[in-house]
Amino acid sequence: MKPESLIELRGLTKTYGKGDAEFKALKGIDLEIASGEFVAIMGPSGSGKSTLMNLLGCLDTPSAGSYLFQGIPIQTLNKDQRSLIRRHALGFIFQGFNLLARTSALENVELPLLYRGYPQKQRHEMARAALTSVGLFGKERNTPAELSGGQQQRVAIARAIVTNPGTLFADEPTGNLDSKTTLEIMDLLCRLNSERGISIIMVTHEDEVAAHATRIVRVKDGLIESDLRKPPH
Repeated sequence: MKPESLIELRGLTKTYGKGDAEFKALKGIDLEIASGEFVAIMGPSGSGKSTLMNLLGCLDTPSAGSYLFQGIPIQTLNKDQRSLIRRHALGFIFQGFNLLARTSALENVELPLLYRGYPQKQRHEMARAALTSVGLFGKERNTPAELSGGQQQRVAIARAIVTNPGTLFADEPTGNLDSKTTLEIMDLLCRLNSERGISIIMVTHEDEVAAHATRIVRVKDGLIESDLRKPPH
């Protein structure tokens, strides 16, 4: 049975500026990603990989072409509708962790639940469970300053998965971490992918990080240069 389609891009372009200042960041991307895949998007600076990530994450809209997310034509949605998809179907992990400095790990993880209007008791329970699932049991009251870089990224991952999204977007998730911690974070992402079936789309410029994905898409000059799937074990 063919896996369910998660993402379908057809002739996707993104142009910034006008006239002499016009810059084509994406020049016609065709890409299909199935549910449950772990895809690494790679490419040099200025290749268009970050623009592609922003479009896939419903943070921006294409100039032309179509983007279907679980069959929904994203390019036809308004800002509020895209925001709903981000809130209910997607989780985001960033290089800089993006944690609130004077706020405990538990409260940081609770934030998306607060926006959704969950009652306090349920927020606490869900945030605790998410922190435990990323190996941070007992660190609920610690602020980011009391946690290592790897632990801070784990808090960020717990926050991204607390709403049980089907898809995670990770933008250079190990960019600020040493090699040992990078390995730990990548193992965690692999586990979320294999055990929970969460689809992961990750931008990275590091080959060792991309090697954890089951598929590597390379972008160059606004086009897909190569698309390689790892053979199943």
